[in-house]
Amino acid sequence: MVAGSNLKHGLETPNELSTLFLSLKDHFQSLDQFLAEQVFSFEPEIRKIASYCLENGGKRIRSALVFFSGWKDISTVSPDLVRLAGIIEMVHLATLVHDDIMDAAELRRNRTTAAKKFGPDTAVLLGDALFSQAVHLATYFPTNEVCRHVSESTRRVCSGEIMQTLRDKNLNKNVETYRRIIDLKTAELFFVSCYLGAKLTHSSSQYADAAGVFGRHLGTAYQMYDDLTDFLGEESIIGKTLGTDLTSGKQTLPLLMFAERVGETQSNQTHQNILKGDPNAIKQIVQQMIELGIFEDVVTITEKEINLATKALQPFKKLSSTDQLLKIADILRNQIRALQSW
Repeated sequence: MVAGSNLKHGLETPNELSTLFLSLKDHFQSLDQFLAEQVFSFEPEIRKIASYCLENGGKRIRSALVFFSGWKDISTVSPDLVRLAGIIEMVHLATLVHDDIMDAAELRRNRTTAAKKFGPDTAVLLGDALFSQAVHLATYFPTNEVCRHVSESTRRVCSGEIMQTLRDKNLNKNVETYRRIIDLKTAELFFVSCYLGAKLTHSSSQYADAAGVFGRHLGTAYQMYDDLTDFLGEESIIGKTLGTDLTSGKQTLPLLMFAERVGETQSNQTHQNILKGDPNAIKQIVQQMIELGIFEDVVTITEKEINLATKALQPFKKLSSTDQLLKIADILRNQIRALQSW
């Protein structure tokens, strides 16, 4: 079995998810089988490596968005939606492989990263292979719209990663640029999951557009939530190496707000202390952020994005798919609030 068969699917709020995702049990099983089959599309010499990556399904939030945006009822598992979820999952996995190389992360979803296990050179090529296979699978749809959107989204995600890498090496660091980057590297896949999921199963183009807007704002909120977990999460729960945003120099929303409030000189000095391995440096910056109210402000901004997401679906509240998507938004909102233990 591949990814997800022994893992919780979605955000780490077990009680809510156990209720919400029970309805996706058959969908996820079909997705697991689909991804397992994809291993044999790779050359025999690299199947073991490809399988290692595809087996680590993790949260599957994007897949859930595909299934819920095209939701009909609990008994209907659409092969088209399963294929689409598999495609988007592969694109996402490829970006994570590349992310872990750049961040020098050793842990992803409670397992050794591909970069750590196989080496960064092999990992970067594995990510490329996953991208290629995802686009190839998109050509199997009778309409070229799916392939067009998937290939465009793949390019935009990669562009966001490039922008982030370039920005982290210069002094042009501001919230506006940050928002542009997360729109590309994170919100884009949320958008395409919701838009194409709705497009494949609903006749209303207006609903597909609204679902896409929902996905884009939800994806923005999700990235901001992920930024917070780098400071406030626990590795055993989140399932990834924490503090990598700090040590890699990645400019997340909390860090940008910290620099604005303490000034560039103090911000740079704090970062240098972290890079030198000062064991107290991360604790100190977290405490400063608490005192400056940064985490509270990030939560407020994040919740505004969730509100914009839910607002887009208000004209379609009678649809069962809308009801499912709004539940996903509520889970994210609750998870953000659960971090507020400071």
